[in-house]
Amino acid sequence: MKQTVRSSRVLLPLLLIIAVLTALAPRSARFDYEYKKGGVWEYETLFAPFDFPILKTTEQIQAEMNRASDVHVPYYNYLGEVTASSLKKASVMYLDGAEDAVVSCLAEIMDRGVVPDDDLPKESEVIYIQRDKRAVKVPADRVLGLSAARAKLQADVQALVDSLSVDSLLKTNSVYDLVLPNLAFDAQTTELVGADAASRISPTRGNVSAGQLIVSKGEIVTADIAQILDSYKKEYEANVGSTRPMYAEILGNLLVAMLLVFLLVAVIYYGNPAIFEDTRYYYILFVFTLAAVAIVLVSRFNSYWLYLAPLTLAALYLQAFMRGRVIIPVYIVSLLPLLVYAEHGAPLFIIFLVGGIVSVNAFPVMGKGWKQFLLALINFAAMALTYFALRLAGAMSGLLFPDLLRFFIASMAAVALYPLIYLFEKIFNLVSNSRLAELADTSAKLLRELEQKAPGTFQHSLQVMNMADAAARSIEANPLLLRVGALYHDIGKMNNPMCFIENESLLNKTEDQKYHTGLPAQQSAEDIIRHVGDGVELARRHHLPEVVVDFIKTHHGSTVTGYFWGKYLSQKGDPANIKYFTYPGPAPTTKEQIILMLCDSIEAASRTLTEYTPQAFSAFVEKIVQGKMDQGQFNNADISIKELTDVKEAIKAYLAQMHHGRVEYPATRKKFLKLK
Repeated sequence: MKQTVRSSRVLLPLLLIIAVLTALAPRSARFDYEYKKGGVWEYETLFAPFDFPILKTTEQIQAEMNRASDVHVPYYNYLGEVTASSLKKASVMYLDGAEDAVVSCLAEIMDRGVVPDDDLPKESEVIYIQRDKRAVKVPADRVLGLSAARAKLQADVQALVDSLSVDSLLKTNSVYDLVLPNLAFDAQTTELVGADAASRISPTRGNVSAGQLIVSKGEIVTADIAQILDSYKKEYEANVGSTRPMYAEILGNLLVAMLLVFLLVAVIYYGNPAIFEDTRYYYILFVFTLAAVAIVLVSRFNSYWLYLAPLTLAALYLQAFMRGRVIIPVYIVSLLPLLVYAEHGAPLFIIFLVGGIVSVNAFPVMGKGWKQFLLALINFAAMALTYFALRLAGAMSGLLFPDLLRFFIASMAAVALYPLIYLFEKIFNLVSNSRLAELADTSAKLLRELEQKAPGTFQHSLQVMNMADAAARSIEANPLLLRVGALYHDIGKMNNPMCFIENESLLNKTEDQKYHTGLPAQQSAEDIIRHVGDGVELARRHHLPEVVVDFIKTHHGSTVTGYFWGKYLSQKGDPANIKYFTYPGPAPTTKEQIILMLCDSIEAASRTLTEYTPQAFSAFVEKIVQGKMDQGQFNNADISIKELTDVKEAIKAYLAQMHHGRVEYPATRKKFLKLK
C-alpha cells in the first residue's frame, strides 16, 4: 500500500504536466526545411506552390522609417495679407512712370513666395504651400529668399524700364521694404505628415507568383533568397493547413511532452533521488511547468517576445532550495521547449542557458540586498555577449539595440520576481538558503535564549556545528543546512538545563546537588529523553522550518540512553522495560541527519578521551559509528558506505585538530607566570 501511495504521488503530477503541455502545444503547419543565410540549399529545387508577398526584414523596415523621419517635405502657409498690403502700397506710389512695372514685378515675386534667408528649404527638392485651404506642391527652388527677391525685383524692373536708374529709384522710395516674407514654415504639419508617411511604409517589397523558382538544389542561400524563404515560411505556417491528420499531431505533441517529462525525471533520479520523497519534488515540477508553459504560450503568439521572458529566473528559483548537482540539469530540461516550439529557439536556448549558469554561480556573492541589481547586470552582460557571438556567427539577426533592451528588461524582471521564493517557501514547505543563513546567525533570539538558560548546551551545539560542517564538506551534503540543524538540535534542553551534565559542570554543582542524584534510572532516562519532544514543541512554537524539526526528532534516532539503561540493568531492572530508555525516533534518513547524529554523539563522548593520538581518535570514532549501526540507525538512511567512510575520516581529522598538542612551557616560564 505504501509503495502504491508513493507511486501515485510521483506519477500523477507527471501525467498532469504531460496533459497540459499536450493541450497547449501548437498544431499549425510546420515548415519542413532548415536553412541558413550563406549556407547551401541541400533539398530539392523549390518552386513557389502559391502566390505570396516578399516581406521586408525588420532592418529594411526600420531603415525606411528612419529615412521617412529624417527627410520631411516642408509645409509653408501662404500669408496673403502680406502680399495684398505690399501691392496696395506700391500701387499708390509715384515712381517716374515706372509704377506699372514695379507693381507687376512685385506681384510676380510675391506670388512665387518669399521666406527669410535662414528659412530657405535646404534638404528637400519640393515643398508644399498651403494657400486657400489647399496644399500645392512646388519646386523648392521656386521660393525666393528675402535678399534674392529684392535683387530680382531690381533686375526685372530694370529690364522693363531702361531709361531710369531703377536701384536708386527703389531705394529712394523705399520700394525694397515692400518685399516681405509671405511664407511661414508650418513645423507641426510638416512633422505630422512625416510621421504619417513613416506609418504608411509597406511591409512587403514585391510578390512571388505560383510556380516561380525560389531556390535550386546546391545553390547558396543569399540574403535575397533567405528573405524569400522567410516570407514563404511565414505564409505557409500562417495560412496553409497541416497535411497531417489531427490525431497524428496530437500524438506527436503527446510524445514530445512525455519525452520532456522523462528527461526531467531522469535528471532528478540521477542527481538526487531523495527529492522524490519530499516536497522539493513538487517544487521542481512547478518550476519546470512554469518555464515550459511560458515558452509554449509565448511561442504560439510571437516567439520574439521570448526575448523579454525572464527564463533565467527558473535557475535562481532552483538555486534557492536545491543543491548544485540538480540545479543545472533541471534548468536545461526546463529550457528544452525552446528547441521544440520556439522559432529560432536554438540561439535563445544557448543565450538563456549561459545567463542561467552565470546567475547561479554569481548568486552566492551577489544574491543579497542591492547586490541583486549587480547580479542582474552580470546576467545581462553574459546574455549580451552570447547574443553578440551568435549574431557574428550568423545564427541571429534582428535590430541590435531593441534586442539588447529586451534582454536587459528580462534580466531586471528576474530581480523583481525573485522575492516570490518566499511565497514558494511557504507553499511547498521548503527552506531557502537565505532563510538558512538567517537561522544560522547565533544572535537569533532562540539561540540567545539557549545560551542564557543552558550555556553548556549552547557550547556543545557550537562544537557539533563545526564538526558537522567539516563532515558535510567531505561529501555531497548541505553544510549550511547542517549548521542550522546542529545549532537547534538540543534547544529542548532549555526547559530543564540542569538535567544535562554539560550544564551541571559549568555551574560547579557539588555531587549532592546534581540533578540525577537520588533519581531512579528510569526517571533520569525519561527526563533526558523528554528534551526531544520539548525541542519539537519549541521549534514549532517559534515557527522553525520542518526540516529543522526533523533534525531535532532524529538526532538520537531510536537509540537507547546507554548510561542509564546500563545502570538500570545493574540494579536488576526488567529488560522488558527498554522502551522507557529508548528515544522516540524516527531514525535518520538523510545524509545531513546521519552526520548530525554522529557528530552529536562523538562530540559529547570525546570529552571522556584520555589519549589524544590518531590511533585513539580512529578507534573512538569507529566504535561510535559501529554502535549506531548495531542499533539499526542507518537502515533507512540515504548514505553509501563510501560516503560514511569519508564522513568518519573527516571527523577523525577534526578531532585531531581540536585536541592538538601544545608546546610545554619551561619550568622558569611556569614560575614566572605564577609570580605574575
